[in-house]
Amino acid sequence: MTTQEKTSFEVSRRDVLGKKVSRLRREGMTPANIYGNHIDSVAIQLPTEQFRQYLRGHARNEIINLQVDGEERPTFIRAIQRNPVTDQILHIDFLQISLDQKVRLEVAVHVTGVAPAVDAHGGIITHALTSVQVEALPTNIPQSLTADISVLTELGQSLHVSDLIAPEGVDLLTDGETVVARIDIPAAERAEDEEGEEGEEGEEGEEGEEGEEGEEGEGEEGEGEKSEGEGERGEGRGGGRR
Repeated sequence: MTTQEKTSFEVSRRDVLGKKVSRLRREGMTPANIYGNHIDSVAIQLPTEQFRQYLRGHARNEIINLQVDGEERPTFIRAIQRNPVTDQILHIDFLQISLDQKVRLEVAVHVTGVAPAVDAHGGIITHALTSVQVEALPTNIPQSLTADISVLTELGQSLHVSDLIAPEGVDLLTDGETVVARIDIPAAERAEDEEGEEGEEGEEGEEGEEGEEGEEGEGEEGEGEKSEGEGERGEGRGGGRR
């Protein structure tokens, strides 16, 4: 686990509220709020470009010490509101924390390694999960967790949250059965398998008709077995998708 660096921002209290904050943005300032348990929400503003530079080189779950009126407040970024067209930062929510109390945050999951099943069997690696929720003391929150897919050697294999290794003092809250990454069968191969199953069903149908032409009783029994067999195959395909 990487030790968190201490990052500080000088911010000022904000008197401009509501729709008038658009003027602040034009002046290069971003409106924000600090909130947390047992504290009153504080409206602040900070230099937009300085914050943009910070985001380029840091994870979202690092502690940021905000200097407000000479008082240092340890915080995490809780939310960043952006313009969906221009990606301009519109507003930031900071969560004030206590360094001796556990917090819950989302932590990114980075996939590493090469899955042998991709080269050996033509499998397709699917990244099903990009983050997990963890609980830990603020100074123990990891920047990210690693999922090593080099253990995926066969088609259909999956890596689950329970396979992730969290640092000491960090609890994973996301369901352990949640899939992080899996090896899928190539689409062309799935299509061939489905065509093969349809061909087998057609042949069984012909055999049933021959039975009817032979002895009537055996033909009826053959039809019953055919119907039951189709039911079993149907359940198998359904179970594979679940």
